[in-house]
Amino acid sequence: MTQVSAAAVPSTAGPAHGVRAKTGLPAWPVASILAFYPIWWALGLGVLIFAVMAVPMLFLLLRRRAAGRPLLLPPGFVWWAVFLIAVVVSMGALGADPAGTVAGHATGRLLPAGYKALMYASLTVLLVYAGNLTEAELPRRRLVKLLGWLFVVTVLGGLLGMVAGTFEFTSPVEWLLPSGVRNKGFVQSLVHPYAAQIMDIVGDSKPRPAAPWGYTNTWGNNFCLLAGWLVVAAWQSGSGKAKFWTVVCLVVSVVPAVVSLNRGLWIGIGVLVVYVATRYVLAGKLWIIGAVVMAAALLGVALIATPLGEVVGARLDNGKSNGVRSFLIERALDGFQDSPVIGYGGTRSTLGGRNSITVGESAGCERCGNFTVGGNGQLWQLLYAHGAAGAVGYLGFFAYGLWRFRRDRSAIGVAAGGAIVTSFSAMLWYNSLVTPLAFMVLAFALLWRNSIEGETT
Repeated sequence: MTQVSAAAVPSTAGPAHGVRAKTGLPAWPVASILAFYPIWWALGLGVLIFAVMAVPMLFLLLRRRAAGRPLLLPPGFVWWAVFLIAVVVSMGALGADPAGTVAGHATGRLLPAGYKALMYASLTVLLVYAGNLTEAELPRRRLVKLLGWLFVVTVLGGLLGMVAGTFEFTSPVEWLLPSGVRNKGFVQSLVHPYAAQIMDIVGDSKPRPAAPWGYTNTWGNNFCLLAGWLVVAAWQSGSGKAKFWTVVCLVVSVVPAVVSLNRGLWIGIGVLVVYVATRYVLAGKLWIIGAVVMAAALLGVALIATPLGEVVGARLDNGKSNGVRSFLIERALDGFQDSPVIGYGGTRSTLGGRNSITVGESAGCERCGNFTVGGNGQLWQLLYAHGAAGAVGYLGFFAYGLWRFRRDRSAIGVAAGGAIVTSFSAMLWYNSLVTPLAFMVLAFALLWRNSIEGETT
């Protein structure tokens, strides 16, 4: 029984493909997560489906390994292993109370920290499983279509949040939970479906799209991570009808993207466009410049000629979250300096607000204090919760992937690279668990499979 390590994974098709053709892994654990995600969301499973499906995926991988078949690990997996070890080791510091945070006990912090560790482990299984699937089992084009489908779902969820911002319902999973459990805020965020978050950003309370991803920020993050896959799916289909509806979807998506008031989303789309345009220009495809200029011109006209421009202007004039974000970044960096290697195992709540430790949450002002340190961006959470060891392992894995597959100029390669690059900008203000990180590891898996089975156009 020989395990194939990341270093042994070849960069061409041929022998590796012949070995992998015997894996016999079914595609349904991965395909069903993506194809039926709206159903999982409505049932109250939502992000929990990744942990549920990790069980059969792990079983199938271990069964194949026990049968003497090779188990491939992604290139640079040692970086990810460092990150996972840091997540576990850092939990030993859950009992620590950093300066300026609410005192607590390790036992009270174990559930959220354990949940995150479980999700990191589940997405690791997803990464390995998706990377070990062959073209016969789950063609890359089909996986791309499934990811593109989820962008359509994101747009539809955004439109739902706009027209029915107060829409919500009790899911079947929620009904099955004891009342004392299902009414907890953390549990509600997992099992209670709703269309939008009602927030006061530009002077009055308005719905901000969230369905089916739970939070407006996660909705915006996934918008950026999935947009490229819809374009690639239409490109690869060769169908004029598919391309037409893709353009329609992209045009319509502008409306919920603007109404979401999500500046991180706007920046992320800009980063994605610049990355993709740069890759194509370096490949000698100068037509991309004209396409970007035309798209920018049409967007500018839309913002001027419709109320969307006023929405953007109002958001830029109201940076209510800027002070809170700066405050939390300072607290995260202070905590990192006090525990630079392993961090604190999880997030903490600040004592009071940014102006006074006596200010806290109340029924009349839920956002006045007790902010979550590490809750305003994946980078700050990595540094604060898992220290330098966790941050280096996490960032090193995805950075290595970008470098390793930098010569992949296929449509899949450029889209996957773009998704990972935009996630790097998003980590300054968005947290990645669960769905954003799932789409990041699937992008990595597509790059990895391209290197083994040969690039596709």
